[in-house]
Amino acid sequence: RAKETKAMIEALQKGDEVIAAGGVIGRITRISDAYIGLEIAPNTEINVQKAAIQVLLPKGTIKSIQ
Repeated sequence: RAKETKAMIEALQKGDEVIAAGGVIGRITRISDAYIGLEIAPNTEINVQKAAIQVLLPKGTIKSIQ
């Protein structure tokens, strides 16, 4: 399972929709070596560690939740 999680984190791209630790849902706006910019609401962005990303969601999931 750890290998799957590591592969998923390495494959993340700008625009992907993810769930981070604590259940925070957002869209990736930027990626650096250790951190990811996550847009959690319009014009609201937070920085999270890459390791905090737990699930990669299908495209359009955030829109269907709202």
